[in-house]
Amino acid sequence: MKNIGFLSFGFWQKNNSLVTTAAQSYQESVQLAVAAEKIGIDGAWFRVHHFADQIGTPYPLMAAIAAKTSKIEIGTGLVDMRYENPFMMAENVMATDVLSQNRVQLGVGRGSPEQVQDGWRYFGYDYTEEEIKNIARARALKFLELLKGERFAEPNAQPMFPQEPGLRRLEPFSPTLHRRVWWGAGSQATAVWAAEHGMNLMSSTLVNYESNEPFHIQQAKQLRAFKAAWQKAGHDFAPRTLVTRSIMPIVSDLDRQYFAAGTQTQDEVGYLAYHQNPTIFGKMFVGEPDQLVKELAEDEAIKEADTVLITVPSTLGVAYNVHILKTIMTDIAPALGWK
Repeated sequence: MKNIGFLSFGFWQKNNSLVTTAAQSYQESVQLAVAAEKIGIDGAWFRVHHFADQIGTPYPLMAAIAAKTSKIEIGTGLVDMRYENPFMMAENVMATDVLSQNRVQLGVGRGSPEQVQDGWRYFGYDYTEEEIKNIARARALKFLELLKGERFAEPNAQPMFPQEPGLRRLEPFSPTLHRRVWWGAGSQATAVWAAEHGMNLMSSTLVNYESNEPFHIQQAKQLRAFKAAWQKAGHDFAPRTLVTRSIMPIVSDLDRQYFAAGTQTQDEVGYLAYHQNPTIFGKMFVGEPDQLVKELAEDEAIKEADTVLITVPSTLGVAYNVHILKTIMTDIAPALGWK
């Protein structure tokens, strides 16, 4: 059995897109989550980027989805901790989780190259790229500590409202949310670090190139290292692991027009900005359902993970994305034992 979600970047573009404005992107993101819940998708997850024509701060969107749905998990993949104040973030996320009745799945991490140079400086953080790497991790750990509800703030001797004596914590408090925080890891070492600190593991369509093996093998090793480190750490709850895949089933002429030619159907190795070491990018799975079932059944990382996120081409509109997800749920997932 697999938990199946979709991952959307929420792009909008003035040209070559069915989604042309921010308002349309956010509204259609809510509509897609509603439709996905109806066809049995388990999670609606959204990428977060700043200074870009796509989803930025995720919390209003997550709350809007919560108001229109009742079961689907609402996640981020991922919130860039280089930009975040852990205290404000914890307050925003806990409020969102309360509104959603504990359906938030919060992916966090160091983030990826952004649209502007050192964008966190505009958010009030005067650090170099080298400094911010460790600071992002420290902020994530502080955020996680705040979610656990330890009381730390000295009460005012003359508070505006009556309150119980003793130290205060951030409110509204969501007691189980700290178990639903995920760290986006690109390497085995980072996966082990996430396990040691009690965060679930999310692994994207790219990881550090740590051997000459195929992407899915390297990613599977990352997940296994995480599980071993989690067991050693002895946390009091079971972790979850997640991988993301680009899966485009071809069942119509329109599918063929969009994806049958010019898509990346092999792993690729390259370099991200600021990264000294190469990164391996996983291929897109494109083909007829029977072919995709065979290819996905051989994916070692999918076998290791309990959750699979399917990237969706959000610029093609809600109807087309529902078509993709419905095809996967009907013609692919059952044959793989995912549902």
